[in-house]
Formats: sequence, structure tokens, C-alpha cells
Amino acid sequence: MTTTDTAVAEAVLHAQIQQFYAGQMQLLDSGRAEDWADTFTEDGVFAANAHPQPAEGRAGIAAAARKATDDYAANKIQRRHWLGMVNAERRGPDEVFAQCYAIVIETPRGGQAKLHVSTRCDDLLVRVEGRWQVKHRQVYRDDLS
Repeated sequence: MTTTDTAVAEAVLHAQIQQFYAGQMQLLDSGRAEDWADTFTEDGVFAANAHPQPAEGRAGIAAAARKATDDYAANKIQRRHWLGMVNAERRGPDEVFAQCYAIVIETPRGGQAKLHVSTRCDDLLVRVEGRWQVKHRQVYRDDLS
């Protein structure tokens, strides 16, 4: 592979990962918790330094996401996740370590938007049947690190 071919392949990979994150976060922010959980592998893990225990397995991740989504809806709070500064390192033909910053913004109905939390997200992504999925996600809240 030439240097140009390698650069193009890396640019394509980066675009794919950014598109994956955009779609994934829009699912969560629109309240589609189960669809969001489907972006994780069956044995996926969602861990965060703000939670005492990780959510494990797609069903466990879906249940935790549904509870959080329902709580925000009941309190009439719209959440938006803004991901940026994405860095993707190929680990194999179908595996990528991705790191990004995530800002969570909360807007109460009729109220002013506010920054809720700033985080770093470390993901092991794998390609399953042609689409990217999260095998392991570790979220680090900046205020708790």
C-alpha cells in the first residue's frame, strides 16, 4: 500500500468512526435507548468513573439507558451529547481504539441550556457484520478524575 493509499484508508476510517458516534449519540438523545444499546456488542461493557458498577451485556446496557432516558423525560430535561476531538487507532482489520471528548448539555423545558459534564470516552470498537459496535466503553468524568 502506498503512503497515499494508507492516508486515504485512515481518513475513511476516521470518517466512519465519526459517523458512528453521531448516529449513536442521536439515538440516545432522542430517547431510543434500546436502539442505542444495539450499537454495543452482545457482551459489551459500559463503564464510567461516575457509576459504581459497569453495565454489562447489551440487555444490561439497554436497561440502564432506558432508566436514565425515562428519568430525564419525566423531569422534562433534554440531553445532548456533543462528541469531538476523535482519535481512532486501528488495532486490526475490524478493531479500533477510539478516544474522544464528550460534552453533555442539559436543557430543561422552557429553560436555559447548561453544560452538565465534560468527559473523555475510551472505546474499543469492533466491526460486526459490516457495522461498528462498542465492545468496551470507559467514560471518565473530568470532575471525578
